[in-house]
This record gives sequence, C-alpha cells and structure tokens, in this order.
Amino acid sequence: MTGEAGTYDVIVVGGGVNGTGIAMDAAGRGLKVLLCEMNDLASATSSRSSKLIHGGLRYLEHYEFRLVRQALAEREALLANAPHIMWPLRFRLPHQPHLRPAWMIRAGLFLYDHLAKRERLPGSRSVTFTSDDPLKPGITRGFEYSDGWVDDARLVVLTARKAEDLGATILTRTRCVRAERGSDTWQVTLQDTCTGDSRVVHTRALVNAAGPWVSSLFGSTMDQQPPRMIRMVKGSHIVVPRLNRDSEAYILQNEDERIVFVIPYEDHFSLVGTTDVDYEGNPAEATISDEETDYLMAIVNHYFRHQLTPEDVVWSYSGVRPLMDDEEGSAQKASRDYSFEVDAPDGKTPLLSVFGGKLTTFRKLSEAATDRLCQFFPSAGGHWTRTAVLPGGDFDDHPQLQAALQKRYPWLPELLVSRLVRCYGTDSYRLLGASESLDDLGQHFLGTLYQREVQYLVRHEWAVTAEDILWRRTKQGLYATRRDVETLDRWLQSQQELTGLRHATPG
Repeated sequence: MTGEAGTYDVIVVGGGVNGTGIAMDAAGRGLKVLLCEMNDLASATSSRSSKLIHGGLRYLEHYEFRLVRQALAEREALLANAPHIMWPLRFRLPHQPHLRPAWMIRAGLFLYDHLAKRERLPGSRSVTFTSDDPLKPGITRGFEYSDGWVDDARLVVLTARKAEDLGATILTRTRCVRAERGSDTWQVTLQDTCTGDSRVVHTRALVNAAGPWVSSLFGSTMDQQPPRMIRMVKGSHIVVPRLNRDSEAYILQNEDERIVFVIPYEDHFSLVGTTDVDYEGNPAEATISDEETDYLMAIVNHYFRHQLTPEDVVWSYSGVRPLMDDEEGSAQKASRDYSFEVDAPDGKTPLLSVFGGKLTTFRKLSEAATDRLCQFFPSAGGHWTRTAVLPGGDFDDHPQLQAALQKRYPWLPELLVSRLVRCYGTDSYRLLGASESLDDLGQHFLGTLYQREVQYLVRHEWAVTAEDILWRRTKQGLYATRRDVETLDRWLQSQQELTGLRHATPG
C-alpha cells in the first residue's frame, strides 16, 4: 500500500453497521465507493448489542413515537431481507406490582402493534404463567408481544459483502490517518494496521461513520473541532446457561425502570442485558464491571427460579453506544435517534458525519445519509435497499432450507446443518461446494467448526484472526478452550505465511 492512486466518489470511514449500510446503498446507486475500517468489521459497537431488531417498546415511555414507528417498519423489511440471520421472537413481560397498571401496559402494547404495518409478526396478548415456566411461582400474569432477533456482527459482514458485490472496495484493518480537504476532492491517507504501509487516495465526498469515534476523528485526522459531541453509553451483557424454556424471550423491568432482556442464545445459552452506564475512555477497551454483573444477576434472580451466581457467567461483553448528547437526563433515557451533519463550505467537497442511531434503523439511516450525499451526485440512482436481500437470504423458510441442505449433504451432523443455515443461508451450498464426506471439510478445530468454513471466512468475509472467526462470524467461541483458540490462530498464521498475505481480499 504505497504510492498514490485512485479517486472515489465516496470514502466511508468506519466498518460498523452504519458505515457498511451507507457503503452498500451508495454503491447500489452507481457511486464508486471505498470503505476503510481500522480493525475487523463490526469489531466494536455493532457486534456488542442486545442483538434485537425491535421497535423499542420502552421508547414509548419517552414519547419517541416517530422513532418507534420507523423502527417497527424497518423490523419488517429486515426480517424479509435476511431471514438466515434474523427471525421473529416472542417476548414475555411478567407483570409485577411496581409496574404500571395492567390496563396501561395493554394500551401501550396495542399502540406498539399498530404504529406501523405488521405483516410477519403476530400481535400482543395477555398470558398466564404456570409451573412449566421458568419464572418464580408468585409471578402468574403477564403479556406477550413480537419483535425480532439478529446476529448483529453477521449483519455487518453481509452488508459489506453486498456492497462489494455492487463494486465497493472494502478495506479492513486499514486506518484513516489523515484527511485533507481540497477544492474538488478530499486527499485521504490510509494505513494498513498490519504492515504499517500507507497510500493516498482521493474522494469527492467523505463519510465519517466511526461510531463512538465519530467526534474524535475530527481532531485526529482533520485538525478541526467536531460540529457536535456524542454521549458514550456503555451497555454490558452476560451469557449464562439456558434460562429460557423454549424459544421465548423475557423482558424484565426493574424498579429503577431499566429494562433487562433474557434472550435464547445459540443452542444452550441465554443472553442477559443490557446496562446503561455513561462511559469515558477508549471505546475499544470497555469491559463489564462487577457492579454491572451483579445488577444483571439481581434482576434475573428476582424473576427466575434458577438463581444465578458469578460462576454461571460463560461470557460477557460490553459495547459503547454513540448516542446523541442532550446533556441532560440519565443514560438509559438518552435518545437512540440519529442525525447527520453535512459540511460543505463554499461549495467544497462535502463531509457527512453520522451521530447516534440504533441497529434496527441502520438501513433507513443509510438511505437518508446517501440521499444527502446524492445531492452532490445528481446522476446517482434512487432508493433501492428496502427490498435488498443480503447474501444467502434468498429463501423463505429455515426448516425447508435445512431439510434441503441435509438432503444434499446427508452426512452432515444436524447441529452443523442448523448453524450453517443460521449463518450463511443459501450460501451454505457455496461454502460446502462438492464435499462428499465430513473428511472433505478438513481439520476439525472445535464444536462444529471445520477447516473448510474457516477458509471460506478468510476468502470471502475478511476474517483474519481466531477472534474474528470464533466471536463475530460463528459464535463458536462459546465452546472454545484456550488451546482451541491457539490452535486456530496458529493455523491462520501458517496460511498467511504460506500465501504471503497479512489479510485476504475477498473474492
């Protein structure tokens, strides 16, 4: 990566859900796009969410009706466009004396059902809990409603793949170290974080979609003050052995009005979160505190028969959400809405910066941001992403695809078939290719992870390290020992040395 080459219409800085969404939308409108990400795709906030596609039932309490309506509409579109990594989820809300009256909750759920058109999901209802439920015996009444679940990291990766299919250049482990505005283009210096090599490229528009780094990027690369600051709020989660009875999730409201979800996770676990804590420091270094762990366990233990202890925590993670800073109110009440700032003084080449946002509305945010960019590119195309199916999502029904895959590869273990469908959808055929036996999948690393899948992830999904593969691409890290991780990392390093590549370019 040395020398000077290339002029783009749009360079996007940031490989999270908003950055990849804007890159995909802009590339689909015919613009020449480059996206750079200093680490792995979704390596920060976008892989550390509660993994929900939801309207935000609790946002109704803060009168954010427009945000909820928009999120509910987006929920339907996303479920249709990526059925392999997203699916409907029923939530149960146990009713407790400290909550609002039952009639008021029913009214709120009615509003939630009808704020936007609902095509795929059933409506809300009252429920009675029995001894078969995992809740404590004294909890007998509650409510049930629909939302959706998403593999957040895979959403980002597949959005980047869609952008690349449309002609975008995706550079991971590539830092934007300098951006200087000229009259016609930005001059952008990119540095490979693995080799240290640099190159200079030019772009007619620059997008700052750096998430929790959006404000600091102005000073570090452009020597200018940010137009606004963000409020960094840390959300932490724990993963514990399965608490959910079947496929239902639970939404628990504490007396301090905070919400904690208990969500079925992978095959054997439950995901519990989240917290809302104001955060200062490097977002990449955020970790869960003992106080947060105790807080999450205390809420679960208030509702569930099985009492959690710290020894039950299989894994934990923390993400820093870049929320719009209203400079008042508690962290949990900070708005999840988004805004843009477009800076184009005296007709010079524009800079668009993204502030705030939430996972569910990333497509709408990306569409609105690209609309603003296209004011500078009058020949660009129009809206197209609402019905844009992500790679592997061209099917209608999980069980049918799983049955078809099992028929084509009858020797595949059932657990592996199920996971391949959830991760890759119809791209499972591309991954497995002409394999005729388990031996054809190559070295078995751990769980249901084999060499052939690892090679696919390196070649087609920008994976470089064991962490990329075990946590952001497959979640097989839940079953990995330290020795397993070291074995996989050694294998990856040997392949890089063999090919002379520090990281692969998908193709």
